[in-house]
Order: sequence, then C-alpha cells, then structure tokens
Amino acid sequence: MTLRRTSRSGSDGARGFTMIELMVVIAIILVLVGIAAARYEQSVVRAREAVLKQDLQTMRSAIQQYTLDKQQAPQSLDDLVAAGYLSQIPVDPVTRTADWHADFDDFVLSPDQTSGGMTDVHATASAVSPFDHTPYSSW
Repeated sequence: MTLRRTSRSGSDGARGFTMIELMVVIAIILVLVGIAAARYEQSVVRAREAVLKQDLQTMRSAIQQYTLDKQQAPQSLDDLVAAGYLSQIPVDPVTRTADWHADFDDFVLSPDQTSGGMTDVHATASAVSPFDHTPYSSW
C-alpha cells in the first residue's frame, strides 16, 4: 500500500503565502498604522492644550494673589517670579517660547490698592484649537 501526498498548490511540497495574501496583510497593517498615527497626533495636541490652560490658570491666580498681597498689581511676569509667586515663567507649549501677552488695566481688586497694572495674561499663539475652534490667544 502506497500513500500519495497531495498539496494545495499543485507542486511537490511547496507551501507558503501567495502574493495577494501578503498584499492584503500589508494593506491592513498600513491602515492600522495610519489610524494610530492620527490618534497619537490628536493626543499630543490635547496634551499641549491642557498644559496651556493649566499654565494660564496658574499665572492668573498668581497675578491675583500678588495684587491682593502687595496692594499693587504686578507690572510684568518677572515681578511674579521675583516675589516668589512663580518659580519661573512657563513656556507656552504651543509656541514653545516664554512669550505671553499681558493685559494691563487700572482695575483695582481692593480699596487699599494704589495703582493698576497687569490684570490678565494670554497666549501669543495665532493658531486655532482644532477641538474648540477658538484661537489660543483668546484663552
């Protein structure tokens, strides 16, 4: 009794993937990598926006605290660093510079305050948030 060996491809013992199977697998991998890259980029932008919002909130809080403690508004962000309200001027995560737009006003927070000064701070980036659709400079 002899056993015959049969193969799917018709040749003696040749097995493997066809070119079409390999192309389908590579196409699927490329689609998945494309989706992952887009999601990664979105998460990086969201993280930068979160840091920007946190930095702005911290600087605004320091401006108010300085004004209430000293009875005088700071004249620059350097005043906040010199007085110890900030350890350093934060770097804008969007522009990657320490440049900020300061708003000055004669607005007083308490009756004992002698003069006006810096009342708010904004980002200098002219870019628009892809999620909020608002310019970063308006935050």
